Amino acid sequence: MPRIYFDNAATSWPKPEAVYRVVDECQRTIGAAAGRGGYRSALEAGRSVERARQKLANLLHAGDTKQIVFASNGTDALNLAIHGLLRPGDHVVTTVCEHNSVLRPLRHAIDTLGCEVDYVSCDSQGVVAAATVQAVLRSNTRLVAIVHASNVTGAIQPIAEVARFVQPHPALLLVDAAQSVGRVPIDLRAMPIDLLAAPGHKGLLGPLGTGFLFVRAGVESQLSPLRQGGTGSRSNEDSQPLLMPDKFESGNLNVPALAGLAAGIDFVQQHGVDSIRHQEEQLTKALIEGLQDLPGVTVYCPTNSHDRVAVVSIAITGYDPHELAAVLDSLHGIECRAGLHCAPRMHQALGTEKLGGTVRFSLGCFTTTEEVETVVEAVGQIAKAS
Repeated sequence: MPRIYFDNAATSWPKPEAVYRVVDECQRTIGAAAGRGGYRSALEAGRSVERARQKLANLLHAGDTKQIVFASNGTDALNLAIHGLLRPGDHVVTTVCEHNSVLRPLRHAIDTLGCEVDYVSCDSQGVVAAATVQAVLRSNTRLVAIVHASNVTGAIQPIAEVARFVQPHPALLLVDAAQSVGRVPIDLRAMPIDLLAAPGHKGLLGPLGTGFLFVRAGVESQLSPLRQGGTGSRSNEDSQPLLMPDKFESGNLNVPALAGLAAGIDFVQQHGVDSIRHQEEQLTKALIEGLQDLPGVTVYCPTNSHDRVAVVSIAITGYDPHELAAVLDSLHGIECRAGLHCAPRMHQALGTEKLGGTVRFSLGCFTTTEEVETVVEAVGQIAKAS
């Protein structure tokens, strides 16, 4: 049975062939740590890391490459932003659409720092109104944390509008771009985003174990590093260096994975984010149109294709989502995600929590029209039999 992969919101698969090749070559021919020696292979390891940093900065129009901090994944980057910034008694504004990568660090801040958090609601398609964010800002609001695109409905949030409301306020704006980077154009010159976190293994097509945090110049002084240790710089001092990005990059970086990330970004740039977005929009539209008229099937996603990424959630009357996903896998070879997708407040808002969540289909740039048709046909057979 062929493998039909529809879980790109968790991690992209397959990767571009160059990603596999570069990771293997880096491990076989370089095999050294970056910034930990002056010999040739160590210097080449350092160049591999900086190539990834430069390519990422170029893709996002981030300016100075030193403002890109590498992390082990998107969750790690979000933890750095949230725990590194918040202080006792701070107020935070976030939304019900957030992933647990934001919700759980905020819960920890509530429990340990006495922080207060407002959770802004969304509409039936998972979209937040920017004005509702503005309405709950306080004088002591230190952080506004918002996901760029939902990992449940695919809804793209009005980040530019939110940023305009937050910009004159002392609060910093943190954007979780896990589902959007590499799939939606992001221009950090045009949007006053203070912190942007994302993994490298989803829309950027890099390996697992990669992520980053963009820190707008000047904001680094407000962030405390979560780890201290060797950076390959200022080794005569026992205090953590303050220079970027060393302040937040203690310990050895995952050089082979970052080399692979650079290859993934090359693929994205060669094909163009706009082109990838258009392709995914068309396939997602075909998937939604095929699913929405099936008996007993409810589709959760924005109706306008420009307001969503390639993520679609469904429920079938009479089916537990985990049961449905198991049937799709065992009988049709369709790999998708079932449950709450680490976004429990979103399911509360959508009314799907009582169903046990949804079944999520997430497409990628390697998804084909034939695969979409197979998914629609398979769901139709199951819905008809339910």
